[in-house]
Amino acid sequence: MAALITAVLALSACGQPEFTYVRDKGGTTYFKVPASFTQLDAYPIELYLSGDHPGSQAALLRAQRVWSTAFDQSSDPSVNHLLGSAEPFVYATVHQLTEDQRDGVSLDRLRDFILPVTDEVRAAYLQQALQTGRPPMFSGFEPLSDEVLTLDGGARGVHVRFNYRIGADIQTFDHTAILDERGATVSVMLIGCQANCYRTRSGEFDRIASSFKLLRLPG
Repeated sequence: MAALITAVLALSACGQPEFTYVRDKGGTTYFKVPASFTQLDAYPIELYLSGDHPGSQAALLRAQRVWSTAFDQSSDPSVNHLLGSAEPFVYATVHQLTEDQRDGVSLDRLRDFILPVTDEVRAAYLQQALQTGRPPMFSGFEPLSDEVLTLDGGARGVHVRFNYRIGADIQTFDHTAILDERGATVSVMLIGCQANCYRTRSGEFDRIASSFKLLRLPG
């Protein structure tokens, strides 16, 4: 009986996937997250980041060019954890660029693709916040690391880590952005959680971020 129970438990353990494997709808970008993360509908994040009204033509066009998804390890998962969570939150997106956008993609543009990171864009963000008369949501920027990625086939990108004070908490963000070899798509992954969470779980950040890759399709 003891041997039978052991065998059943072993089979049950084998049946539990360790990771959730993800590809974008075009099948060109790949990553994996631990199976303990809950997948969320990222559409509210797209509306927040773009500022588009959900019924607008801009939102419709964006939906045609942008794929995105999100994963939250919180016991109470929510897209609101993108900018504030005690547990790791993962947001990934792939943008099909227009002809005009292709001409303006630099390494600094990749750094600033979601949040203000470079000196120029952070200064512009602060100036815009001052003009509204409201305190900026993001303050106390602290750079942690900045790596330029040179990838196979001519693709290139950046991998940066930084802190921001948001409300009463300090959030650590891990941002990877890759421009494909044709200059046609930008693939981005943003991982975040509170700074003390990152310090104790940086290895988990590393494993998720290192899994974020472009795939070579036949033809």
